[in-house]
Amino acid sequence: MQPHGCNRIMRPFPNKVLGAILAMMLAGPVSAGTLQDMIDAAADGAEVVPPAGTYVENIVIDHNIVLDGRNGVVIDGGGEGTVVTLRTSGATLKNLTLQNSGRLFTETHAGLYVEGNYNVVRDVRIQNTLFGMNIKQSNNNVFRRVTIFTGAQPLEMRGDSIRVWYSNDNKFEDNDIQDARDFVIWYSANNIIRNNRIRNGRYGIHFMYAHSNTVENNEISDCVVGIFMMYANNITLRDNQILRSWGASGIGVGFKESSGAKVYNNNIVGNAFGIYLDPSPWDPEHPNTFEGNRIAYNGVGIRFLNDWTGNNFNDNSFLSNFTQVLVNGRGTAMREGWNGNHWDDYAGFDKDRDGVGDVPYEIYNYADRLWMEVPHASFFRGGFALAALDFVERLAPFSEPRLLMRENTPLMEPPEHITVQDAPKSALEMLQ
Repeated sequence: MQPHGCNRIMRPFPNKVLGAILAMMLAGPVSAGTLQDMIDAAADGAEVVPPAGTYVENIVIDHNIVLDGRNGVVIDGGGEGTVVTLRTSGATLKNLTLQNSGRLFTETHAGLYVEGNYNVVRDVRIQNTLFGMNIKQSNNNVFRRVTIFTGAQPLEMRGDSIRVWYSNDNKFEDNDIQDARDFVIWYSANNIIRNNRIRNGRYGIHFMYAHSNTVENNEISDCVVGIFMMYANNITLRDNQILRSWGASGIGVGFKESSGAKVYNNNIVGNAFGIYLDPSPWDPEHPNTFEGNRIAYNGVGIRFLNDWTGNNFNDNSFLSNFTQVLVNGRGTAMREGWNGNHWDDYAGFDKDRDGVGDVPYEIYNYADRLWMEVPHASFFRGGFALAALDFVERLAPFSEPRLLMRENTPLMEPPEHITVQDAPKSALEMLQ
C-alpha cells in the first residue's frame, strides 16, 4: 500500500508565480557601472527605467532614448567631471537626481551638459555641482521643473546655475534655482524664460549679446542683480517679480548699451537701484519702453549713468523710493519720455478731476542730492545734516537749482491695472 497521502496529484505552479520567483532570484543589488551599459544597450526611442539606487558614474547619452528615474535614481559623479552629458537630439531625461560633479572651472564641470536639439529635461534635481546645466549650441530644447542647488559655497566659488551658449528657441519653465552664481545667456536668441524662481545668486538672469529673448512671470529675489542686459537688444521683460537686490551695486533691472527693450508690468521692489541705465538705448531708432511697472521701496527708482535719450516711461507707479530719479555726471533726464506715471511724492492738485495733475511733476537738484556728485556724502543721506542744508537751500537757494526731470502728465493715482488690492500695506510687507 502507498503511504497515506501519496496518491495526491502534484499541480504545477502557475506561470505568473514562477515568473515572480524567477524575477526575485535574478534581482540583486545595483552594481556600479550598470547604468551606462543599460543606456548603451537601448535602441533609439527606447525607454530606460533603471532600478532604484545611486549610480556612481559619469553618464554619456548619445542617442535618443527616454531615461526615466521614476523608481528613485540618483546619478552621482563622485566629484569627477560632468555628471551627465547629453549629446544627441530628441532624448528625454526625467525624474532624476544628478549630484557631485567635479570642481574645475576650466572644464566647466556641471550636473548636466547638453549639446543637441529637441531634447526634454524635466523633473530633475541637480545638487552639489559646480555648474548646474551647461547648454551649448542647442536649439528647441525644453527644460522644465529642474531644481538647481549647487551647494552652500561663497558666491565667488560658485558656478553658474544655467549657462546658455549660442543656443536658440529653448524654453526654461517652472525651474527652481537657489544659491548659484548666474543664469547667463550668451549669443542666443528667441529663448523663453518663464515661471522660474531664482534666488540668492549674483545675476538672476544675465544676457550678453543675446537678442529677442522673453522673460516672463519669474520671481527673482535676493540676488546682487536681478536681470541685466549687456549689448542685448529687443528683450521683453513681462510680469516679473524682481525683489531685494541690495548691496552697493544692487540693481533690479539693468541695461548696458541695449536697445529695443519692452519692460511691462513688473514689480521692481526693494533694490538699491530699481532700474539702471548705462547709455541705453544704444541705437536711438529703437527706444526702450517701460510701461505699467511698479517701482517701489528702492534706494533709487531709476538711475541714469549719464544724460541720455530714447527711454519712454508710461503708466508706471513710483512708490516710496528714497530717491525717485538719479542722473550721474551733472546731467538731466529731460530728454527722456515721461507720460502718465504716478509719483507718490507729487504735491500738485487735480481741480478738474481728470486724474491728471494740474501742474508738472518736477525734480530739482537741491542739497539733499549732494551725495549724487559727492558719493562719500551718501553716508549722510536721510540724516539731519543734509536735511537741514536742504531745507535752508529750498528756503533761500544759494544758486539756481538744476531741473533733473519734468513730467507734464503725472497721474494722481496709480494706473488702473496697478490696483489697490495689489498694493502693500507697508514696506515690510512688500519686502517679505
